[in-house]
Amino acid sequence: MRRLHWLNEQDPDSFPDVRQALEEPNGLLAVGGDLSAERLEQAYLRGIFPWYSEGQPVLWWSPDPRMVLFPERLRVTRSLRKRAQNAGFRVTFDQAFEHTITACAAPRPGQPGTWISDDVIAAYTQLHRKGVAHSVEVWDGDELAGGCTALA
Repeated sequence: MRRLHWLNEQDPDSFPDVRQALEEPNGLLAVGGDLSAERLEQAYLRGIFPWYSEGQPVLWWSPDPRMVLFPERLRVTRSLRKRAQNAGFRVTFDQAFEHTITACAAPRPGQPGTWISDDVIAAYTQLHRKGVAHSVEVWDGDELAGGCTALA
């Protein structure tokens, strides 16, 4: 097992080659650094993302394989579209980013916690304000019923 790479605190571009993540279970690549907009952008450009628990240093991961969703390739079947329309849901984009990511961080039954800490919410909200992070919101009337956030 190799030693984990500790990120340079002053250099948001100090990530090691993602191929090193293949040497670790689940793609753990590096430790440390911060959640600055610059570091997060550099990470996502390389297929790296932070995932850690409160009280831990930031852990950076690059799993293989990983899920990538290409919106232009998303195929919504006619039956799904019809069901969504009949259920009365309304879909918006980038209208409630912070509300959506905060809802994603809410406790769920049977789970002890979440990796989406207040620091993560603040960092991704900053990326949203820069136009880098986006949200899709699903509304049931005036209530947020679901959604997701992502970097583009």
